[in-house]
Amino acid sequence: MIDLLRGFMNWLFEPSIALTLTIVAVWALYRYRRVCTQNKIVGGLIVASPLLFFFFSAFDPNFWIQFKRPDNIPIAGMMFLVVFFTWFALKLAVDNDDRIREGRPPKEADPEEEEKVFVWPDLVYTELLCLLLVSILLVVWSILIPAPLEEPANPQLTPNPSKAPWYFLGLQEILVYFDPWLAGVVIPTFIIIGLMAIPYIDTNEKGNGYYTYEERKSEIFLFQFGFIVLWVFLVFEGTFLRGPNWNFYGPYEYWDPHKLVPLTNINLSEVLWARWLGIGLPSFWLVREFVGIVLMLLYFVALPVWLARGFLRRYYDQMGLMRYVIFSHLLLWMVMIPIKMYLRWTINLKYFVAIPELLFNI
Repeated sequence: MIDLLRGFMNWLFEPSIALTLTIVAVWALYRYRRVCTQNKIVGGLIVASPLLFFFFSAFDPNFWIQFKRPDNIPIAGMMFLVVFFTWFALKLAVDNDDRIREGRPPKEADPEEEEKVFVWPDLVYTELLCLLLVSILLVVWSILIPAPLEEPANPQLTPNPSKAPWYFLGLQEILVYFDPWLAGVVIPTFIIIGLMAIPYIDTNEKGNGYYTYEERKSEIFLFQFGFIVLWVFLVFEGTFLRGPNWNFYGPYEYWDPHKLVPLTNINLSEVLWARWLGIGLPSFWLVREFVGIVLMLLYFVALPVWLARGFLRRYYDQMGLMRYVIFSHLLLWMVMIPIKMYLRWTINLKYFVAIPELLFNI
């Protein structure tokens, strides 16, 4: 029975299944936000789910080997904090939405709910207690858990797997699905520019200074999708699921360095010319990659126009042409990441457009 349960959990953490479950979980949390935040049993299970998972998983020897690594323990704590504060912020948002629906101001703007304290001694006293508690935590942590320091780099001995620091694991994972110039330069630049551009793209003043969800449904869900699904999930995946030779391993699977996964990555042009038409690839890159180029033009040029007339019409009317173009392209690049991930996991598709002659691959 235990082995059957382990096998089922390892299957659930297959990358395509785990990503799908993560997307569904984020959608369900916001779709059924009232049940998730007002029902104490459901809310307690949501908040405690990371703790329960890591607690029961720690009894598995294979999971414990990876969990007890000094540089992996903070990731487990991060998972709990992300779940808790996401749930807690949504709970405050639901409470404020109820107040607004009743004609009352949000709690943060209600004079009757106003909570002001003096800097001295109230705030300073609270900060002093926090300083002492965090200092004690760090001292105990440093005594019980050794720092994950290793010997000086040895070019003749490469770690397997060789992983980036946790805050770069998401980008390292994206490198698997995109060309280095995209994953290492373009996409991080878009992330930084996109975060900086949010106040200029979205000028809606609703939700400023108070928690709400109903007034900013699409905006909040998109941000949480990018943060939880395309960042936190990738950090968890790179920490606990990526093993030797950069293969995927279940949480209760032994990290066998001799594990062989037969994969033959193919490009869209190879599928078209070699598999479907049964002929060799054309030597001229424009002919060879014509279908992929057209597909990318439809995705980045025609699709925003079609969305502006339909699903995203409201955003186009509110933002105007320039802001809508920036918003739609940032959105399409964000959606491109899970698309490439699913295609790599299911049919081993590597690039839509592969032009090594020009060092250009998408």
